[in-house]
Amino acid sequence: MSPLDINLADLIARLDEELPDAGDLAHVSEARLRAQTLSDLGDQLIDHYVSKAKRSGASWTEIGDAIGVSKQAAQQRHAPTPFERFTHLNRHGIVLAQEAARTHRHDSIGTEHLLLGLLGEPEGRAYETLVARAGSEQRVRDAVAAVLPPAGAKALRGHIAFREESKAAIERARDAAAELGHDWVGTEHMLLGLIRVEGSPAARILRELGFTAEELRDAVAARGER
Repeated sequence: MSPLDINLADLIARLDEELPDAGDLAHVSEARLRAQTLSDLGDQLIDHYVSKAKRSGASWTEIGDAIGVSKQAAQQRHAPTPFERFTHLNRHGIVLAQEAARTHRHDSIGTEHLLLGLLGEPEGRAYETLVARAGSEQRVRDAVAAVLPPAGAKALRGHIAFREESKAAIERARDAAAELGHDWVGTEHMLLGLIRVEGSPAARILRELGFTAEELRDAVAARGER
């Protein structure tokens, strides 16, 4: 018995009902598209719970056992690739976060740098949300400047690593997108990910500006991709 309230007969009946005048080959093409959509949703469902299990401390061996595959197969299939499904604006915001850390000669990327990255993308939903609440971009920048660590002594070259809190914010952004049924991870999800890392500099700034995690979630749920 299927654990979902759907079965093959339902899928066939719905396709026939929605395309009553289509020929057999058109039905084949549409069936393939719908099957791919179902497969993609299934993969995203598994990825969501694999991510949750990893955060709870499960090993890849345990996850492989739960799925019914080897540790290596589970890791190869379900380990998230960096910034998978992130929108162009969100990826660029992360690049800007790295550059903000470099400019301030910080040897790691914190949540405060990620917040600066979002401010560098005025076309993003996160920017619109921040400025609408704060009244101006400069007010948010001033709030970030107040918590930035002192500048380092040496200029930095090459890769700058994420702090653990920033990794957590990125992971929570992915989770927020999955939770809302979105197949993209935009700047709006990153903003929600930041406030969900309790105690982080970005979360403190956002709360001081008057945001709550619940309010941001509702705002993200009501708006489209950007």
